[in-house]
Amino acid sequence: MPAPVTVSTHPLVQHKLARLRATETRPPEFRELVAGISRALFFEAARELRLEPVRVQTPLTETTCHRIADRVGLVPVLRAGLGMADALLDALPEAAVWHLGLYRDHATLKPVTYYNKLPPKPDMDVGIVLDPMLATGGSAIAALDILKKTGTPCLMFVGLIAAPEGVAALQTAHPEVPIFLATLDAKLNDVGYIVPGLGDAGDRQFGTS
Repeated sequence: MPAPVTVSTHPLVQHKLARLRATETRPPEFRELVAGISRALFFEAARELRLEPVRVQTPLTETTCHRIADRVGLVPVLRAGLGMADALLDALPEAAVWHLGLYRDHATLKPVTYYNKLPPKPDMDVGIVLDPMLATGGSAIAALDILKKTGTPCLMFVGLIAAPEGVAALQTAHPEVPIFLATLDAKLNDVGYIVPGLGDAGDRQFGTS
């Protein structure tokens, strides 16, 4: 039985998603929307993290509270995942960030690794792969393959928009990895883009084409 796919139904996420898709949304607003949706998804994904008790002195007395016990590593797939990583760092500043550079060969639709900043043994309990678009699933699968080889014990994937083909491929390759999404779209087109989608998330964040 594969790990669950959690697709957000939160009204604010769906509201922001409408602006994210719109062709008239310019890069500054697009980046802000990526960050806002990513933070909302991270709060859902963070339900999986372990807590530990901690004693805290309030202005009135000492009390027992809780803090996150897991060492969390954020793994944005360059370059589109960068905006997501910044947003998650705002929510959990203690997290480490390990960058992976993967691009999709437009002829084969297969991922090619061009940059890997992961150490041989990352010091993290939970690795969260961040990529706005889960299209064919190739980049996400490659990133999780790399993380598994480092021995990271718990892995997650957080994305914004996915195609059913990408979800199926990721669940086949890594069935134990939970997936957190803002929405699940209809399909891939014949050149591997998500439909209706939003175009190229990297280009739209950074004003390139």
